[in-house]
Amino acid sequence: MTTEKDPMIPDGKVNPIDTDYQIGQDNIVIKVGPFGLDIHNRVFVISGLAIIVFVLLTLIFREQAAPLFGDMRGWLTSNLDWFFISAANIFVLLCLVLIVSPLGKVRLGGTEATPDFSYIGWFSMLFAAGMGIGLMFYGVSEPLSHFNSAFAGTTVVDGVRTDWAPLAGAAGDALAAERLGMAATIYHWALHPWAIYAILALGLALFSFNKGLPLTIRSVFYPLLGERIWGWPGHIIDILAVLATLFGLATSLGLGASQASAGLHYLFNWPEGVTTQILLVIGITMIALLSVLAGLEAGVKRLSEINMTLAAVLLLFVIIVGPTVAILTGFFANLGAYFQHLPALANPFGREDANFSQGWTAFYWAWWISWSPFVGMFIARVSRGRTVREFLISVLLIPSLACVLWMTVFGGTAISQVVQDGYMAAAEAALPLQLFTMLDALPLAGITSFLAIILVVVFFVTSSDSGSLVIDTIAAGGKVNAPTPQRVFWCTFEGLVAIALILGGGLVALQAMAVSTGFPFTIVLLASCVAVVKGLMSEPRGT
Repeated sequence: MTTEKDPMIPDGKVNPIDTDYQIGQDNIVIKVGPFGLDIHNRVFVISGLAIIVFVLLTLIFREQAAPLFGDMRGWLTSNLDWFFISAANIFVLLCLVLIVSPLGKVRLGGTEATPDFSYIGWFSMLFAAGMGIGLMFYGVSEPLSHFNSAFAGTTVVDGVRTDWAPLAGAAGDALAAERLGMAATIYHWALHPWAIYAILALGLALFSFNKGLPLTIRSVFYPLLGERIWGWPGHIIDILAVLATLFGLATSLGLGASQASAGLHYLFNWPEGVTTQILLVIGITMIALLSVLAGLEAGVKRLSEINMTLAAVLLLFVIIVGPTVAILTGFFANLGAYFQHLPALANPFGREDANFSQGWTAFYWAWWISWSPFVGMFIARVSRGRTVREFLISVLLIPSLACVLWMTVFGGTAISQVVQDGYMAAAEAALPLQLFTMLDALPLAGITSFLAIILVVVFFVTSSDSGSLVIDTIAAGGKVNAPTPQRVFWCTFEGLVAIALILGGGLVALQAMAVSTGFPFTIVLLASCVAVVKGLMSEPRGT
């Protein structure tokens, strides 16, 4: 690989991504018998110790942990919802500006670089790693929740019924309520989350492939911090990235475990509860470890493509046997409703709908932001050779359309069952069960529900596998091919954190830690916007 020298990076600090290097004097290599560790001393040690202490304290003080996590989540989302919403808006606007600007011609990897992966392989990996478990968990439950609120014209916050602004006005009108509910759902799954991922992914790819800096979060900030990225400012950025990634992944793994547990109970009457969820986390973490040992090509890529195939089969089945015409027409109608209501949905101030802005949006944006080091680095690693314009259009728009289609098919089918058939089982079921109760009203319910469980499990595995790969890269100072035992360490601790959070408060605890780590990393991402623009402006632009 050749690395183009950029004038903003001084001599002596440019290191091609695929070679050995040191960040200051902090990278250390430890040989223990047949195993070797190659870690960035301060980042690895501080992050690892912090996570170990967190797991131990949560397990020791389980009774005190649950209310603490609940209070933490409530305070952050109720007081900082405006901050999360405003930050997400900034990320979307910057992506759109870069797409149409001359900076969109910059090629990641230099003017002569060519893509490492085909479009199909690329989309499969970023989609499976980026949102898989979330789509399975919320694909039915979120559209149904927003539809019910819009149809009733009210929502309930702490036992108090309030108008559901800004989407009030659909009370008693099923079709209008469906469009409003789908618009609110698409808002959480389309442009905004993918813009969060795209900004950090673009910065990582640019400063690694074009500038020759290590593939780690601190590298993005060279235009702002200069040589200080090799010291404590850089250490803190990478430590925050490790913690945000691990707790964001733990949230997703906890959601996946609760849904798989509910599905197994629904289909086979397996015992449901915390014990089953923990056993699922342990079992799936073991499978993820096998994938980690297989590597990126044989592990993550193969599992991602299998997942995409299974997801496509389930999607097509629901389209064919479900309300086909309503689904196909609803896709475009829902997109139109999304753009129509986007200004109101994305307004960070003067809101009365506390349940929507705090209970849904603020949590979602913090969750996506906590995932951004993971998904951003993963996308960056497989995006060499793309132009900035091609990269942003692909990462921002194409997965967004896929999410719109998924929500329209599964959410739209569930809403149609309520409105057209009077089938209320899905609407009345607990969140983890709503997908299975929706499928139960369709033909071959046993087969499709089992397929859904398989999808949850494989999405679980791909998230854990690729997440441990990314965390290890950060903790190793940006080294892409760090020794396997380190990835095993991080993969194991992802499972342990998920178990600790399940025991320490369940879904509320999982959401609380995603929001808590997402908040400081939002500040990091906002600063990265400036750094990315500065970096792009120093690059040659192709034709």
